[in-house]
Amino acid sequence: MSQKTTQQEDPEIYAELDPTQLPENAFTELAKDEHYRPLMHPAREYREVTPYSVTLGLILAVIFSAAAAYLGLKVGQVFEAAIPISIIAVGLSGALRRKDALGENVIIQSIGSCSGVIVAGAIFTLPALYILQATNQDISVNFLQIFLSSLLGGVLGILFFIPFRKYFVKDMHGKYPFPEATATTQVLASGQAKGTKGQAKTLVIASLIGGLYDYLSATFGWWAETIQTTAYSWGAAIAEKTKMVLSCNTGAAVLGLGYIIGIKYAFIITAGSLFVWWVIIPLMGTYGAADIAAMAPEQIFTGYARMIGIGGIAMSGVIGIIKSWPIVKQAVGLAGREFKGDGAAAKRPMRWQLDISMKHVVFFIGLALLAVLIFFMTGVIDCWWQAMIAWAVVIVISFLFTTVAANAIAIVGSNPVSGMTLMTLIVASAIFVAIGLKGDSGIVAAMVVGGVVCTALSMAGGFVTDLKVGYWLGSTPKKQETWKFLGTLVSAATVGGVILVLNKVYGFTLTEATPDPLVAPQANAMAGVIEPLMTGGETPWILYLTGVVLALLLNWLGIPALAFCLGMFIPLSLNVPLLVGGAIAWVVAKSAKNKEEAAKRRDRGTLIASGMIAGGALFGVFAALTRFGGFKYDNPLSEGSVQLLGVGMYVLLIAYLWWDSCRVKDLDK
Repeated sequence: MSQKTTQQEDPEIYAELDPTQLPENAFTELAKDEHYRPLMHPAREYREVTPYSVTLGLILAVIFSAAAAYLGLKVGQVFEAAIPISIIAVGLSGALRRKDALGENVIIQSIGSCSGVIVAGAIFTLPALYILQATNQDISVNFLQIFLSSLLGGVLGILFFIPFRKYFVKDMHGKYPFPEATATTQVLASGQAKGTKGQAKTLVIASLIGGLYDYLSATFGWWAETIQTTAYSWGAAIAEKTKMVLSCNTGAAVLGLGYIIGIKYAFIITAGSLFVWWVIIPLMGTYGAADIAAMAPEQIFTGYARMIGIGGIAMSGVIGIIKSWPIVKQAVGLAGREFKGDGAAAKRPMRWQLDISMKHVVFFIGLALLAVLIFFMTGVIDCWWQAMIAWAVVIVISFLFTTVAANAIAIVGSNPVSGMTLMTLIVASAIFVAIGLKGDSGIVAAMVVGGVVCTALSMAGGFVTDLKVGYWLGSTPKKQETWKFLGTLVSAATVGGVILVLNKVYGFTLTEATPDPLVAPQANAMAGVIEPLMTGGETPWILYLTGVVLALLLNWLGIPALAFCLGMFIPLSLNVPLLVGGAIAWVVAKSAKNKEEAAKRRDRGTLIASGMIAGGALFGVFAALTRFGGFKYDNPLSEGSVQLLGVGMYVLLIAYLWWDSCRVKDLDK
C-alpha cells in the first residue's frame, strides 16, 4: 500500500490493524467515544483510480449490463452485479499479482455495478413503449429516448444521494444491516488474504456450466425451458376445468437467483404467485363473467389477476415513503449545514470522508435538471408548459423517493423501485390528462418520465451499497462519486442497444412475428396501467384498490408486501424456481455439522449461484444474438420428450448446485 501520509493522520484514534480483516466494530453500533478504523488507513493515500481500475470497471459494466438486461426482461428479476464483479476484480488482481489492489478493486466494483442499477431503471419502464407500439403504430420509440432516459435518471440518482451519504453510511453505522454491501465488502477484503484463486476458479466453472446449460436450451431446444402440467393431457384437463396450472422455468440463471434470494423471500414471492394462480384465477374462472370463464388461465392472469399485484406494489411504495420521511428531514439538514460551510474551516474531512463539494453538487444538479428539461422539450413533449410540469414531477418524486430506495437497500438489500415507479406513472398520468397531455403523446411522455424517475431511484438505492463498501474498506467517496458518472454513461448506452436487439429477436408481446416474447413483467405492468389512463379506456380501479387493501393488510401482519405483490404479477413459471433455489440454500446450510461449516457452505453456494446467474444471463444474450443472426434449428424431438428431458436436466442442475455448495474443503484449492 502507498506509504504517503497526510497531515490528518492521528495514530491514537486510527491505530494500525490487520489489513486483511475488518475490525470487530464494523457491524456494530459505536460507543460515544469509539471510532471505526477501515482497512485502508484514513490518514494515508492509496492507489484507487488508475487506467487499470477504470478500464476493467467499464468492461465489466458493459458485460453485466447486457447480461442483467436479458435476465431482467426474461424473468423480471435483476441480479446485483456487485458481488460477481468484486470476485472478478479480486481474482484478476491476484492473477496479475497487483500489490495493494484493494483501492483499485473498490473503484472497479463501483464503476461496474452501474450495470445492475441502470438496467433496473430502464427495463422496468422503457420496453413498455414497444409493448404499446405493438397495438398502436403511432407510438414512436428510438434509441436516443432510451439512452437519455437512463443516463439522465442515473445522473440525478447519484447527485440526489450524495447529500444523504454521511447519514446512511456513517451516522447510521451498525444500525442498518446492509446485506449486499456486507457480502461485497467481505469478498473485497478477502482479496487481501490468500485463497482467492480458488474462489475465482469456482466462479468461472459455475458460470460456464450455467451459461452453456441455458445457451443450449434456448438455442437448440433439446430440453424444455419451462416444464408445465398443461403439456400433458391430464394437466390440460385440470386447467380447463379448474384453471389451475403448475409450471417451472428450468434455467440456471433463475435457479441461482433463488439460491441467493434465500428461502424466506423466495417463499414470500412464490406465495404471492400461488395466491394468484391457485386462488384468484380459479375463482375468476369459476365465478367470473362468462367471457372471463372462457379464457385460459394465462389470459385471466394477464388481463385481470395481476392488476391486483399492481395496486399492491403502488401501495407498498406509499408505505415506504411514509416510513422514511424522518430520514429525509435529517439528511437535508445535514447537507444544508455542510453547504453553508459550518465547521469546514476548523477541520477538513479526512480522505475517506471527503465528498464532492456540496456547492459543486448543487451546481451539477442544476445542470442535470436543465438537461432533463431540454430533453423533455425537444425529444418528448412539444408544448413547453406541459414539459415544465413533467419536469417538476421528475424533480419532486425523484428527490422524495431517494431515501425510500436507499433505506430499503440498507435494511433488506431489495430496492422497491418498481412499486415506486408504478405510483409515479399513475400520479404523472393523472396530472398529464388533467393538463390535456393524453393519447399517444401522453403515453410516450409518461413512460419517458417514468424511465427517468425509475433509473434515478434505482441508482440512489444501488449507490448506497457502493458507498457503504467504500466506508468499511476506507476508499475515497469523492473518487467513487466522480467515476460513477462514467460507469452510468457506458451502462446506459449498453442497455439501450441490448433492449433494441432483444425487441427485434424476441419482442415483448405475443404476436405472429414474436411467438415466444420475453415476459418483461414490470414493463407489461406499466403498459397496462398507462394505456387506459391515457386513452380514456376502462381502468380496473377495483382490482387496483383490492391490491391496495391487500398491501395494507400484509404490512399490518408484518409480511413484506412488496415481495408478495411482486410475485402476484410475475408468471408462476418464473417464481417456482426461486423457491427451488431458496430451498437448496436452506438444505445446504441445515445439513452442515456446525455453524462454521454452514457459513462456509453458504458462502460457497452464493459464489456458485452468482456464477450461474452471470453465466446464464450472459449466454442468454449470446443466444439472442445467435437467433438475431438468422440461426434456426428444427428440433426432431416430440413435445413430450422435450418436457421429460427438461425435468431430467433440471434435476441434474439442482444436484450440481447442492453437491458443489457442500464441497467447502475444496474452496481454497
